Amino acid sequence: MFGRRPEATLVRGLSTMRAFMPFISPRRNESLVYYTMEIDPEPANAFIADYNRTAPPERQLTLFMLYLRSLAVALAERPHVNRFVAGGRLWQREEVWLTFSAKMALEDGSPLVTVKRRFDQDASLDAMCEGIHARLNRRRGGVKTTSDNEMSLALRLPPSLIRLAVWALHKTNQLGLLPKKMIDDDPLFASGFVANLGSVDMNSGYHHLWEYGTCSIFAMMGRIHTRLDGTRYFEMKYSYDERMADGLYAGITMEMIKEGVENPERLR
Repeated sequence: MFGRRPEATLVRGLSTMRAFMPFISPRRNESLVYYTMEIDPEPANAFIADYNRTAPPERQLTLFMLYLRSLAVALAERPHVNRFVAGGRLWQREEVWLTFSAKMALEDGSPLVTVKRRFDQDASLDAMCEGIHARLNRRRGGVKTTSDNEMSLALRLPPSLIRLAVWALHKTNQLGLLPKKMIDDDPLFASGFVANLGSVDMNSGYHHLWEYGTCSIFAMMGRIHTRLDGTRYFEMKYSYDERMADGLYAGITMEMIKEGVENPERLR
């Protein structure tokens, strides 16, 4: 039905300029804005050490998980950055879904797995940690998603047929005709994609967005640095689709994410 998709509703009442932006810049990578944020890890690390003293192994908290929590809260409280463009229209996503990547093992050459999860703002921090660990353990244990199986099956086809199938999926998505089960399972239909390069002691970088799917934000966490004065920080680098919200709105949202990590008691 026009004005509704399985996972989103049409945004109405836009200014003329914002409504016209998808036609001026029809592709995500024509609409990218890059932003860097420095975050103090010390309050988070102290909070994590205290939390993990009593948490069982299946609920251990990490800095990356705390960041995911802060990002999910901000996306829920600032819904304009939980939007996406499809079919030349701006859509409001109804839930917060985050996709993140993880190494199968912390060694060079180890393959990556992607994990997609719905984040419920009302769920406790305990429940979030337990849910992330359970999902990671399943993925690292070799459990495949429907999306994995579909891609494996598609790769048996000739390249020309694969391109045709991806084109057909892209067009079906633009028309809002993909079933919700497929959308919920596909890692590129998400509020944001997050990568933690700090876990392998690398600096963060800027990442493109995929034209396929509906992901409007890519966030990358880097390793912790020490300044000359002894204070420490890590960088979050964001690539986001400016068509979903104006720069001020997005900037305030990123400040909110930073404040959440630096004041972690708010995230319980």
